[in-house]
Amino acid sequence: MSTALRAFEMHFFIRYLSYLYLMYRFLLFIAFLLLLFTSCKQDIDYSESKPEYWTGKGTPLEYPGKIGDSAFHAKLGLKLLKRNKSEPLGLQVNGFGAFKVYWDGVYLGTNGRMAGSGQPEIPGTETTYYQIPEKFSNLGEHVVTVVGTQSELRDSYRGIDIKPESYLRMLRFPLIIMSFMNLMAGAFLIAAIYYFFLYLNSSHRQAAVLLFGIICLLFFILLIMEYVKFYIDIPYTQFYTRLEIVGWLTFAISMLVPWYFMLQFGFEKKRLILLLLFVTLIAIYILNYHHYDITAMRFSYAMWFAALVIAASAVFRKIKGGLIVLAGLLASAIVNYFLVYDFGLFITFTIIVLSMLYLHTIRTKAIEEAHDASLLLSSRLQLELLKKNIQPHFLRNTLTSLIDWVEESPQQGVVFIRALADEFDIMNSISEVTLIPIRQEIELCRKHLEVMSFRKEVCYDWQENNIEENESIPPAILHTIIENGITHSLTPSEGCICFSLNFRKEVTYKEYTLLTKAKNRQTRKDRSTGTGFKYIKARLNESYGDNWHFESHAVEQGWLTIIKIFDKK
Repeated sequence: MSTALRAFEMHFFIRYLSYLYLMYRFLLFIAFLLLLFTSCKQDIDYSESKPEYWTGKGTPLEYPGKIGDSAFHAKLGLKLLKRNKSEPLGLQVNGFGAFKVYWDGVYLGTNGRMAGSGQPEIPGTETTYYQIPEKFSNLGEHVVTVVGTQSELRDSYRGIDIKPESYLRMLRFPLIIMSFMNLMAGAFLIAAIYYFFLYLNSSHRQAAVLLFGIICLLFFILLIMEYVKFYIDIPYTQFYTRLEIVGWLTFAISMLVPWYFMLQFGFEKKRLILLLLFVTLIAIYILNYHHYDITAMRFSYAMWFAALVIAASAVFRKIKGGLIVLAGLLASAIVNYFLVYDFGLFITFTIIVLSMLYLHTIRTKAIEEAHDASLLLSSRLQLELLKKNIQPHFLRNTLTSLIDWVEESPQQGVVFIRALADEFDIMNSISEVTLIPIRQEIELCRKHLEVMSFRKEVCYDWQENNIEENESIPPAILHTIIENGITHSLTPSEGCICFSLNFRKEVTYKEYTLLTKAKNRQTRKDRSTGTGFKYIKARLNESYGDNWHFESHAVEQGWLTIIKIFDKK
């Protein structure tokens, strides 16, 4: 084994270990989150009574702002059963409107500004926190009174919810959540930027790379939109706007994640599955309209199920990486089962994206291995190209012919020598490149025909039509076709063997046709399996991947070769 090959294998081994270490660290992070959210003990125990609502004029209400004017009163009774007296008591209030909050008749604070006396309402936020004075925080019965107005979203059917909790914990909890979510969001933003740059600067742009970058970016935006409520005060009038954005981001991610897995696993009938998934997501949106959390939850369930089917299919077809993705999906389901939806959703998405990243590393390794193999192939093709004109058989026959021409006609011998030198010069200049200008390839063919006309004392003619000077082609593939034409064509009793090259450019492809106008020599061996054709196909594959078509067969006029080069998909 060569030193270069050993270094190449060591490079991939180290990279693979780094990815395993990254996965290990991330799983520890997930485990820490699980412990954090499942081990939190409630320091306060309480019970609630049914809330009562009425208008500013004393008319009973089912919900604040449902009928009458925008003013409302709310009375919410609760009973403190247990609390940690070492920390001050706090009260979390969730509701729409602008209001004042009272605890046993004691004023706690204001949310927004209520409408009245000719002044418009300044909407408050949906969630507010208040500290309760210690002397009013005893165990037992308490009454929370909320007096306010709800000028907007009168048909929201939302009541007032309260939750007593440690005031310090109320303040700390958003900070803890934001610290983890910021860390996660930053990781996905960096990943998105990296994969966008990778896609833009890649010579072979892959749809899966772009798709992964878009998914990471959408996931970053989803995290920001979900927890932006901790950064800025969102008026209750815009409460549903944020939820709509979260829902549509979840919709987009739910479409793109299965699509990514289909691309990576070579899943058939992609359009049909994506269409069914799209119809399913639209149906979920319509059936659960204005039920934002349920809609987003069912979007994620549809995504998970589609991805599970694709991963199971990959496992069944024994595609590398399928088992890892399937295990990741099952693990995400377990996590989502034990955690509340808000946390479980993001950890689930993170596990899925981690599985996608693992798939991408597998694909990247395969691409790099293919690139290394292509470099080795390119070296072999360079050697093959040089061997074409330095093989002993060719040199012996050429030098023998050269001696005869020098002895019989020194002037023509000089022409012969110059043609041979020019062909060698061109061969030497193109041996280390993958594409050359078409005019240089044509000049090589002309020089070779000139040399062979001296060697075989046969007339060879070259014709060309519609050649575009700015086109390029792999080196010596037309030269190889001409060699085959010379070898397998019968020497005419009179006239010339003609080689006619035509070029045609269409919207999706360009085409070269080379017709050898001569009578074909009868051979037992199939010409299409010869070394020359193998060289041509290898060169086309090196430069154009799978975006080419090659055919060569006998026709009435002689032998026709067609090379089609398609635009990259």
